[in-house]
Amino acid sequence: MIDRGGAVAGTGGDEVIWLRSGRAARGPRPAHSLADIAGTGVRVADADGLDAVSMRRIAAELGSGTTSLYRYVSSKDDILDLMYDAVLGEEELPPPRGYWPADLTAIAHRMRGLMIRHPWMTALAGRPSVGPNGLYATERALRAVDGLGLSIDEMVVLIEALEAYVLGYVTRELADRAATRRSGRDWDQWMAAHARYGRTIIDGGRFPLVARAWLDAREPHARDRQERGFRHGLERLLDGIGARIRAARD
Repeated sequence: MIDRGGAVAGTGGDEVIWLRSGRAARGPRPAHSLADIAGTGVRVADADGLDAVSMRRIAAELGSGTTSLYRYVSSKDDILDLMYDAVLGEEELPPPRGYWPADLTAIAHRMRGLMIRHPWMTALAGRPSVGPNGLYATERALRAVDGLGLSIDEMVVLIEALEAYVLGYVTRELADRAATRRSGRDWDQWMAAHARYGRTIIDGGRFPLVARAWLDAREPHARDRQERGFRHGLERLLDGIGARIRAARD
Protein backbone atom coordinates (compact mmCIF):
# COMPACT_ATOMS: atom_id res chain seq x y z
CA MET A 1 0.00 0.00 0.00
CA ILE A 2 1.01 3.64 -0.33
CA ASP A 3 3.34 4.84 2.39
CA ARG A 4 1.50 7.15 4.78
CA GLY A 5 4.68 8.41 6.37
CA GLY A 6 4.64 11.90 4.86
CA ALA A 7 5.84 13.95 1.94
CA VAL A 8 8.90 13.47 -0.25
CA ALA A 9 12.11 15.34 -0.66
CA GLY A 10 12.37 17.86 -3.46
CA THR A 11 13.81 15.92 -6.39
CA GLY A 12 14.31 16.26 -10.09
CA GLY A 13 11.32 15.85 -12.35
CA ASP A 14 12.82 12.74 -13.95
CA GLU A 15 12.58 10.65 -10.79
CA VAL A 16 9.48 8.49 -10.73
CA ILE A 17 7.21 8.85 -7.75
CA TRP A 18 7.84 5.27 -6.60
CA LEU A 19 11.56 5.94 -6.03
CA ARG A 20 10.97 8.76 -3.62
CA SER A 21 11.26 8.55 0.12
CA GLY A 22 8.26 9.02 2.35
CA ARG A 23 9.40 12.24 4.03
CA ALA A 24 11.25 15.42 3.17
CA ALA A 25 14.89 15.45 4.20
CA ARG A 26 14.75 19.04 5.43
CA GLY A 27 12.24 21.61 6.47
CA PRO A 28 9.21 21.36 8.72
CA ARG A 29 7.37 18.13 9.23
CA PRO A 30 5.20 17.54 6.14
CA ALA A 31 1.52 18.25 6.53
CA HIS A 32 0.42 15.65 4.00
CA SER A 33 1.36 12.25 2.66
CA LEU A 34 1.34 10.61 -0.74
CA ALA A 35 -1.75 8.72 0.39
CA ASP A 36 -3.45 12.04 1.21
CA ILE A 37 -2.70 13.30 -2.28
CA ALA A 38 -3.87 10.06 -3.90
CA GLY A 39 -7.09 9.98 -1.90
CA THR A 40 -7.85 13.60 -2.69
CA GLY A 41 -7.26 13.00 -6.40
CA VAL A 42 -9.58 9.99 -6.36
CA ARG A 43 -12.34 11.99 -4.68
CA VAL A 44 -12.01 14.84 -7.16
CA ALA A 45 -12.02 12.50 -10.17
CA ASP A 46 -14.98 10.52 -8.84
CA ALA A 47 -16.98 13.71 -8.34
CA ASP A 48 -15.98 15.85 -11.32
CA GLY A 49 -14.03 13.67 -13.76
CA LEU A 50 -10.36 13.24 -14.52
CA ASP A 51 -10.06 16.66 -16.20
CA ALA A 52 -10.83 18.27 -12.85
CA VAL A 53 -7.64 16.83 -11.34
CA SER A 54 -4.92 19.47 -11.38
CA MET A 55 -2.08 20.57 -9.15
CA ARG A 56 -4.06 23.67 -8.18
CA ARG A 57 -7.25 21.74 -7.40
CA ILE A 58 -5.49 19.10 -5.33
CA ALA A 59 -3.56 21.74 -3.41
CA ALA A 60 -6.76 23.66 -2.72
CA GLU A 61 -8.56 20.52 -1.53
CA LEU A 62 -5.65 19.83 0.83
CA GLY A 63 -5.66 23.39 2.11
CA SER A 64 -2.20 23.98 0.72
CA GLY A 65 -0.58 26.18 -1.89
CA THR A 66 0.22 24.82 -5.33
CA THR A 67 3.90 25.54 -4.80
CA SER A 68 3.88 23.53 -1.59
CA LEU A 69 2.51 20.53 -3.46
CA TYR A 70 5.78 20.30 -5.39
CA ARG A 71 7.44 19.16 -2.18
CA TYR A 72 5.50 15.93 -2.64
CA VAL A 73 5.12 15.41 -6.40
CA SER A 74 6.72 16.78 -9.52
CA SER A 75 3.72 16.89 -11.82
CA LYS A 76 0.10 15.97 -12.38
CA ASP A 77 1.32 12.66 -13.84
CA ASP A 78 2.67 11.75 -10.41
CA ILE A 79 -0.77 12.38 -8.93
CA LEU A 80 -2.44 10.23 -11.60
CA ASP A 81 -0.02 7.39 -10.89
CA LEU A 82 -0.73 7.64 -7.17
CA MET A 83 -4.49 7.71 -7.77
CA TYR A 84 -4.51 4.66 -10.02
CA ASP A 85 -2.38 2.63 -7.67
CA ALA A 86 -4.45 3.68 -4.68
CA VAL A 87 -7.63 2.39 -6.30
CA LEU A 88 -5.92 -0.90 -7.12
CA GLY A 89 -5.42 -1.31 -3.40
CA GLU A 90 -8.99 -0.47 -2.39
CA GLU A 91 -9.96 -4.08 -1.88
CA GLU A 92 -8.02 -7.24 -1.35
CA LEU A 93 -7.38 -9.57 -4.23
CA PRO A 94 -9.35 -12.79 -3.82
CA PRO A 95 -7.22 -15.57 -2.34
CA PRO A 96 -5.70 -17.83 -5.01
CA ARG A 97 -7.51 -21.11 -5.52
CA GLY A 98 -4.74 -22.83 -7.45
CA TYR A 99 -7.00 -23.29 -10.48
CA TRP A 100 -6.03 -20.78 -13.15
CA PRO A 101 -9.50 -20.22 -14.77
CA ALA A 102 -11.05 -19.43 -11.38
CA ASP A 103 -8.15 -17.17 -10.40
CA LEU A 104 -8.19 -15.20 -13.67
CA THR A 105 -11.98 -14.93 -13.55
CA ALA A 106 -11.83 -13.44 -10.05
CA ILE A 107 -9.11 -11.00 -11.11
CA ALA A 108 -11.10 -9.89 -14.16
CA HIS A 109 -14.32 -9.34 -12.21
CA ARG A 110 -12.47 -7.39 -9.53
CA MET A 111 -10.89 -5.10 -12.14
CA ARG A 112 -14.24 -4.51 -13.83
CA GLY A 113 -15.77 -3.59 -10.49
CA LEU A 114 -13.03 -1.06 -9.75
CA MET A 115 -13.37 0.57 -13.16
CA ILE A 116 -17.14 0.85 -12.90
CA ARG A 117 -16.77 2.40 -9.45
CA HIS A 118 -14.11 4.81 -10.78
CA PRO A 119 -14.84 5.36 -14.50
CA TRP A 120 -11.83 7.64 -14.97
CA MET A 121 -9.57 4.61 -14.55
CA THR A 122 -10.24 3.59 -18.15
CA ALA A 123 -8.39 6.70 -19.34
CA LEU A 124 -5.29 5.73 -17.33
CA ALA A 125 -5.26 1.99 -17.95
CA GLY A 126 -2.89 2.24 -20.90
CA ARG A 127 0.08 3.16 -18.74
CA PRO A 128 1.88 0.35 -16.90
CA SER A 129 0.88 0.23 -13.26
CA VAL A 130 4.20 -0.10 -11.46
CA GLY A 131 3.18 1.14 -8.03
CA PRO A 132 3.12 -1.34 -5.15
CA ASN A 133 -0.53 -2.30 -5.63
CA GLY A 134 -0.19 -2.55 -9.39
CA LEU A 135 2.88 -4.75 -9.13
CA TYR A 136 1.16 -6.99 -6.61
CA ALA A 137 -1.87 -7.39 -8.90
CA THR A 138 0.37 -8.20 -11.87
CA GLU A 139 2.37 -10.70 -9.84
CA ARG A 140 -0.82 -12.45 -8.76
CA ALA A 141 -2.12 -12.62 -12.33
CA LEU A 142 1.14 -14.04 -13.64
CA ARG A 143 1.27 -16.51 -10.78
CA ALA A 144 -2.14 -17.83 -11.85
CA VAL A 145 -0.66 -19.08 -15.13
CA ASP A 146 2.80 -19.96 -13.87
CA GLY A 147 3.91 -23.60 -14.00
CA LEU A 148 1.54 -24.48 -16.86
CA GLY A 149 4.18 -24.94 -19.54
CA LEU A 150 4.06 -21.38 -20.87
CA SER A 151 7.08 -19.20 -21.46
CA ILE A 152 7.25 -15.92 -19.56
CA ASP A 153 6.49 -14.08 -22.82
CA GLU A 154 3.35 -16.15 -23.33
CA MET A 155 2.32 -15.54 -19.73
CA VAL A 156 2.69 -11.78 -20.19
CA VAL A 157 0.73 -11.79 -23.45
CA LEU A 158 -2.13 -13.78 -21.90
CA ILE A 159 -2.40 -11.42 -18.93
CA GLU A 160 -2.28 -8.41 -21.22
CA ALA A 161 -5.06 -9.94 -23.31
CA LEU A 162 -7.14 -10.42 -20.17
CA GLU A 163 -6.56 -6.79 -19.14
CA ALA A 164 -7.40 -5.58 -22.65
CA TYR A 165 -10.67 -7.51 -22.61
CA VAL A 166 -11.71 -6.01 -19.28
CA LEU A 167 -10.75 -2.50 -20.37
CA GLY A 168 -12.54 -2.80 -23.71
CA TYR A 169 -15.70 -4.22 -22.22
CA VAL A 170 -15.90 -1.69 -19.39
CA THR A 171 -15.19 1.20 -21.76
CA ARG A 172 -18.16 0.19 -23.88
CA GLU A 173 -20.31 -0.45 -20.80
CA LEU A 174 -19.57 3.01 -19.42
CA ALA A 175 -20.26 4.58 -22.82
CA ASP A 176 -23.66 2.89 -22.85
CA ARG A 177 -24.43 4.28 -19.40
CA ALA A 178 -23.32 7.75 -20.47
CA ALA A 179 -25.55 7.59 -23.55
CA THR A 180 -28.49 6.64 -21.33
CA ARG A 181 -27.85 9.65 -19.09
CA ARG A 182 -27.56 12.02 -22.07
CA SER A 183 -30.72 10.81 -23.76
CA GLY A 184 -32.77 10.36 -20.62
CA ARG A 185 -33.97 7.00 -21.99
CA ASP A 186 -33.27 3.62 -20.49
CA TRP A 187 -32.68 0.56 -22.67
CA ASP A 188 -36.33 -0.36 -23.04
CA GLN A 189 -37.29 3.19 -23.95
CA TRP A 190 -34.49 3.41 -26.49
CA MET A 191 -35.60 0.13 -28.08
CA ALA A 192 -39.21 1.31 -28.23
CA ALA A 193 -38.17 4.57 -29.89
CA HIS A 194 -36.23 2.65 -32.56
CA ALA A 195 -38.87 -0.04 -33.14
CA ARG A 196 -40.22 1.43 -36.38
CA TYR A 197 -36.74 2.01 -37.80
CA GLY A 198 -35.71 -1.51 -36.77
CA ARG A 199 -38.65 -2.98 -38.63
CA THR A 200 -37.61 -1.20 -41.84
CA ILE A 201 -34.11 -2.70 -41.54
CA ILE A 202 -35.44 -6.19 -40.86
CA ASP A 203 -37.95 -6.03 -43.73
CA GLY A 204 -35.35 -4.60 -46.11
CA GLY A 205 -33.34 -7.83 -46.08
CA ARG A 206 -29.94 -6.20 -46.58
CA PHE A 207 -28.60 -7.21 -43.18
CA PRO A 208 -29.93 -10.71 -42.48
CA LEU A 209 -27.53 -11.54 -39.66
CA VAL A 210 -28.16 -8.23 -37.93
CA ALA A 211 -31.89 -8.88 -38.27
CA ARG A 212 -31.42 -12.38 -36.85
CA ALA A 213 -29.51 -10.98 -33.90
CA TRP A 214 -32.23 -8.40 -33.26
CA LEU A 215 -35.01 -10.94 -33.47
CA ASP A 216 -33.55 -14.13 -32.03
CA ALA A 217 -30.61 -13.29 -29.78
CA ARG A 218 -31.58 -13.26 -26.12
CA GLU A 219 -28.54 -11.85 -24.41
CA PRO A 220 -28.53 -8.34 -25.97
CA HIS A 221 -32.10 -7.82 -24.76
CA ALA A 222 -31.71 -9.18 -21.24
CA ARG A 223 -31.92 -6.75 -18.34
CA ASP A 224 -28.62 -8.10 -17.03
CA ARG A 225 -27.06 -8.07 -20.50
CA GLN A 226 -23.89 -6.32 -19.29
CA GLU A 227 -23.21 -8.97 -16.67
CA ARG A 228 -24.01 -11.80 -19.08
CA GLY A 229 -21.95 -10.33 -21.87
CA PHE A 230 -18.92 -9.81 -19.67
CA ARG A 231 -19.14 -13.30 -18.22
CA HIS A 232 -19.63 -15.06 -21.53
CA GLY A 233 -16.93 -13.08 -23.31
CA LEU A 234 -14.53 -13.82 -20.48
CA GLU A 235 -15.35 -17.53 -20.69
CA ARG A 236 -14.50 -17.54 -24.40
CA LEU A 237 -11.22 -15.76 -23.73
CA LEU A 238 -10.33 -18.30 -21.07
CA ASP A 239 -11.19 -21.08 -23.51
CA GLY A 240 -8.55 -19.66 -25.83
CA ILE A 241 -6.03 -19.44 -23.01
CA GLY A 242 -6.80 -23.04 -22.09
CA ALA A 243 -6.17 -24.13 -25.68
CA ARG A 244 -2.78 -22.40 -25.62
CA ILE A 245 -1.88 -24.05 -22.31
CA ARG A 246 -2.80 -27.48 -23.69
CA ALA A 247 -0.70 -26.85 -26.78
CA ALA A 248 2.26 -25.77 -24.64
CA ARG A 249 2.01 -28.93 -22.58
CA ASP A 250 1.80 -31.10 -25.69
